[in-house]
Amino acid sequence: MSWVRVYLHMVFSTKNRQPFLNSSELRRNVFEHIKNYAEEKGIWLDCINGYQEHAHCLISLGKEQTISKVAQLIKGESSYWINQHNLTSEKFVWQDDYWIVGVSESHLESVRKYIHNQEIHHSNQSFESEINNLMEKYGWSFIKNK
Repeated sequence: MSWVRVYLHMVFSTKNRQPFLNSSELRRNVFEHIKNYAEEKGIWLDCINGYQEHAHCLISLGKEQTISKVAQLIKGESSYWINQHNLTSEKFVWQDDYWIVGVSESHLESVRKYIHNQEIHHSNQSFESEINNLMEKYGWSFIKNK
């Protein structure tokens, strides 16, 4: 039997960073749905939270799962579900891209806390600033499409 535990911190935003998820109740419903759907699909979604225009997930990949497939399942199905239930006034779409970094088991609690405290975190920092800080922290350059 194979044993695999690879934790990833995934962040993805709404198309054009539109603040579709503009209420705590809407976010709670969407994130609860994503968590339940992930469980149905055998995706270990440890925790999820976010703010008006983005979501953070702490995921552990299974031995047959890929980053791209997990991201596609979570984002694609949740967009469909949000639109089927008319939860937003305009058509809901997630941005194609996402941001993912591996998480050491020794850092799991701090990442969970970071994810759970998104509303507090974003009361004094924008999503753009958050992403820029994460990019700098991990030494990544942001490449804009021409």
